[in-house]
Amino acid sequence: MNRDSVDPRRWLQRWFVPTAMLLLGGCAGPQSTLDPAGQGAEDIARIFWIMVVGATVIWTTVIGLAIYALKLKPGPHHRRRSGFWIIGGGVIAPTVILTGLVIYSLAFLPQLLARPPEGSLQIKVEGLQWWWRVTYLENGEPDFELANEIHLPVGEPVEFLLSSPDVIHSFWIPALGGKVDMIPGRQTRLTLMPTRTGTFRGVCAEYCGSSHALMNFTVVVEEPDEYQAWLEEQRSPARRPAEQLTILGRELFVSSGCGACHSVRGTDANGRIAPDLTHVGSRHKLGADVLPNERASFERWIRHTDDVKPDVLMPEYHSLDAAELTALAAYLESLD
Repeated sequence: MNRDSVDPRRWLQRWFVPTAMLLLGGCAGPQSTLDPAGQGAEDIARIFWIMVVGATVIWTTVIGLAIYALKLKPGPHHRRRSGFWIIGGGVIAPTVILTGLVIYSLAFLPQLLARPPEGSLQIKVEGLQWWWRVTYLENGEPDFELANEIHLPVGEPVEFLLSSPDVIHSFWIPALGGKVDMIPGRQTRLTLMPTRTGTFRGVCAEYCGSSHALMNFTVVVEEPDEYQAWLEEQRSPARRPAEQLTILGRELFVSSGCGACHSVRGTDANGRIAPDLTHVGSRHKLGADVLPNERASFERWIRHTDDVKPDVLMPEYHSLDAAELTALAAYLESLD
């Protein structure tokens, strides 16, 4: 037999180390619960690691007892000593550790479920098949609307008012906190407080239909002054097109009936069925985090909607020729 094949050091180098690095790579990134960027996520990550330590202690104890039992020589044994190991290690120790873990985790519940202070930022989010309607509120009233993207100021609590008009969805930003179901006919609430800036990914964590996996959103946490500047831009109406191509695209947007479903503030398009497109050109992604925000993606989405997101309600516009499609995409891209 080849000596290298049984050498523990070579086995560690070839298999264990690469596998461990691959697994640890999942502990970071914009969608990792173990790379927290919010107060709630930090608490959840802390509970997770404490649970891992407790589970490791219990597992080690039980495996140690199993090895101890296998190593015992046949014959009579000291009853008190054997009882100590079996009762103490197999019953008392796991019970004490598990009870401690339950008490420790339950102590975080009031903090995770607490309402934010009066006057905190409120954002209403509706989960639909398969996108997110995001409405920023001012004194409890709608201020402006966008889709599939949320901006937050760092260090400030925010309360999300969650609902769904169709099926059960689940709102989750893993890097910022826990998840909450969005139940038709009810409004649920979630309070989060970002602790560092960055761009993170939100998801629907409840199967909701054929394009469930294509229902994501972008979360941008910014410094307060950057957030305020973004807020003012979003409150403004859409910019009027200045180039001939985008002017033609705007005319096609109206004549093709896009405004019956979509809204573009500052124009006659005031549809409420589909996402608000007032500043769609400034968003990070298109189609609920499915496509990059660029002209070619607009063209693909308009022409091959169902291929990009199966069973989506938006029809495919095959009636537009290539020049018209380019003009319409150029107009949408200019809405920044």
